[in-house]
Amino acid sequence: MPALNFNGIIPAIAVPFNSDYSIDEGELRRFSQWLASQPGIVALMTNGHTGEVFSLTPRERIEVTRITAKAVEGKCPVISSIVCEGINDAVEQAKMAKDAGAVGLDIMPPHHWLRFGFLPEHCLDYFNAIGDATGLPLIVHIYPAWTRGSYSSALLAQLAKLPHVAAFKMGEREMNKYARDIQEIRAADSSKALLTCHDEYLLASMVQGIDGALVGFASVIPGLIYDLLKAVKAGNLTEAMRLQSLITPLKDAVYGGGEPTGEAHGRMKAAMALAGILRDGTVRPPTHAPNAQQLEAIRSALAHAGLLKRAAA
Repeated sequence: MPALNFNGIIPAIAVPFNSDYSIDEGELRRFSQWLASQPGIVALMTNGHTGEVFSLTPRERIEVTRITAKAVEGKCPVISSIVCEGINDAVEQAKMAKDAGAVGLDIMPPHHWLRFGFLPEHCLDYFNAIGDATGLPLIVHIYPAWTRGSYSSALLAQLAKLPHVAAFKMGEREMNKYARDIQEIRAADSSKALLTCHDEYLLASMVQGIDGALVGFASVIPGLIYDLLKAVKAGNLTEAMRLQSLITPLKDAVYGGGEPTGEAHGRMKAAMALAGILRDGTVRPPTHAPNAQQLEAIRSALAHAGLLKRAAA
């Protein structure tokens, strides 16, 4: 299996479902193989928000990782997100993800932190326990600055010094903190990779000097996002702005001018179906499929980008 390389695009992949909401294993396998073959894709990530992770049971999360890792074995590494409430649970699920084929782990904040907050040592203990138990490279999943699960710049610098931490999924959604966090992480350890996860403003976040992108939007438009990253890294702002102009209408149709939500993930799946990437856009309740007006906006945006009804290989 190729070693993890963060200098490119890592899609947080969607999960195809059957009409009874069970995981469509064949479609997930085919979709993973198609996505892994796209230019600029350096890894796939399972069990992110785009993958409707909160609708999946712990056993299903492992199954999604197993199916995906097996489908792209020897061609593309797979990272799994870990979404747990405590250290013992996280260690157990991280070990199972590793056994299922994950070669890296994206660590989301325990969600009770969103209610009660946390101390810096809670966070450091959490990452150390998972890293020590698995030996896998870890990605720090940074939540928006306005949540109680957000990490301070000082804590991010501490996390950058941990040997198991390899990268940061930068999701601050507040550009002053985003810039400050980049500076603090780079000062603490410049070898750690920085990945934008700002699906809804890709160009603005890429020009801050990041290494790659870990975004659910890459399930829909991997080529456009990779081309945008290349243009930014080459310093070609004219080309980057042209590419962003193709992305923006679809971004607006999917995200509605706001941050990612469950309904946005439903609209994203509808876009994937209209582009021929997925067989259909079934989402699990309580997420709803887009209405007729939203579908028309998605269809128009795909046509603007030249992606409408383009079947996946």
